[in-house]
Amino acid sequence: MTRHYSALSLIKEGFNHQKGWQKAWRSPEAKSRYDAIIIGGGGHGLATAYYLAKNHGITNVAVIEKGWLGGGNTGRNTTTIRSNYFYPESAALYELSLTLYENLSRDLNYNIMFSQRGVLTMVHSRGEMEVAARLVNAMQINGIDSELLTVSEIRKLLPLYDLSPNARFEVLGGVWQGRAGSARHDAVAWGYARAADRLGIDIIQNCEVSDFLIENGACKGVMTAKGPIRADAVGLAVAGHSSVLAGKAGFRLPITSYTLQACVSEPVKPVLDCTVLAPATGTYVNQSAKGEFVIGGGLDRVPSYQQRGNLPALETVIAGLLEMFPALGQLKLMRQWGGVVDVTPDSSPIIGESPVKGLYLNCGWGTGGFKAIPAGGVMLAQLMATGRHHDLSRPFDPDRFRTGRLIDEAAGSGIAH
Repeated sequence: MTRHYSALSLIKEGFNHQKGWQKAWRSPEAKSRYDAIIIGGGGHGLATAYYLAKNHGITNVAVIEKGWLGGGNTGRNTTTIRSNYFYPESAALYELSLTLYENLSRDLNYNIMFSQRGVLTMVHSRGEMEVAARLVNAMQINGIDSELLTVSEIRKLLPLYDLSPNARFEVLGGVWQGRAGSARHDAVAWGYARAADRLGIDIIQNCEVSDFLIENGACKGVMTAKGPIRADAVGLAVAGHSSVLAGKAGFRLPITSYTLQACVSEPVKPVLDCTVLAPATGTYVNQSAKGEFVIGGGLDRVPSYQQRGNLPALETVIAGLLEMFPALGQLKLMRQWGGVVDVTPDSSPIIGESPVKGLYLNCGWGTGGFKAIPAGGVMLAQLMATGRHHDLSRPFDPDRFRTGRLIDEAAGSGIAH
């Protein structure tokens, strides 16, 4: 039962060093056997567990995380949520995720702080304007809200942006999705964890998977730091480390892992009411509820598993930011970090059964993992519960790399990907 706190009880807990709080989720000992195991305690893994219980009634499930919940890419991104993709397959998948996000606070009974303030992608040349018009038309045909804005409309929305004709990267227009926005990254992880725990899911932290239990060509469980744990369905949702785990199971994935870096400034009063992305500068930015500017850019193209930033990439991103917003030049930076992203040849995710029977994949999201958490959880839960694809996940099966039916969304990120 969920415990509700009055304002007075919250004050008392504060003075009592929070000793009376109930734990948001249990920390149980791992059982020797489950109906399903999910490797990865980030957003996608926790969402998969939640939807296994909610949509399929499967509650004898373990989420196994080698560190702490949300300590990977879920807590190391810029939190933008959007569905403005070109191809119908991508648009449908990300639109499902956006729709789920719109109701997620109510669904989980936990405020994920989803703010639909919109995303604006700048256009810098006549050729790009023609492509932008086609993109907007395609998105509208796919049922995605999208508009092509003029410079005068952008000026009303972003008075601080350098829209002068003498700007280094002149802006001729922009693509706008008003339903897009951002959410609190740790709240998404905690909300799914708490809701999954209430439905009986076991969340097991500090438990690294060292190997897979393969019997007669099928995955029957995992070997962990806490011993063997068996299940007939195992889901892999470990983002940038997917290829490492696949190697332990005896197969290769068409994935390269890179570090995607970001940083935040000191907080200031609200001056930016949407997420802005400028492909010419390779920089995107939004302002958080605390007033910090959350700033990101393209991939560091050196394959890596490090979770920290570096000065050359930071210099490139900040230079781009100052071309967009010269007035921000006096701000101090507070933090810098990196997340390990898993990029496929067509920059689209991999959702489907692996070459090992009973081992299912949710990976390859690249820079789009956070926005896809709810949909990724629904898709992987469907596969693990039934052994069959959801209609929306079938195009993203790994067999597309054999048949050549790729979904090339490299331009969908809007930055070097």
